[in-house]
Amino acid sequence: MSGTAPVELERPEVEDVVVRDMPWVTIVWNDPINLMSYVTYVFQAYFAYTRKKAEKLMMDVHQKGKAVVSSGTREEMERDVEAMHSYGLWATLQKTGDT
Repeated sequence: MSGTAPVELERPEVEDVVVRDMPWVTIVWNDPINLMSYVTYVFQAYFAYTRKKAEKLMMDVHQKGKAVVSSGTREEMERDVEAMHSYGLWATLQKTGDT
């Protein structure tokens, strides 16, 4: 009887395993200071969103208290949060899946 010899599979070293950067999001929060028209303007000016999308996000901020306005790597979201702060909006970043 002839059999097949077992084959050894190479297992990657831990350093060889690439862990993808989990997507992050930028959240803009409602505040009592900024006008709804200004928030819409900021979303259009910075993110280049259409007026319709910017208004929808602004209404989420106004009615729900917050809206996710962008997603990407942590570094990108840190940049977006900093930009929102420069416009005077209250924004934070959060890892997706975190509650």
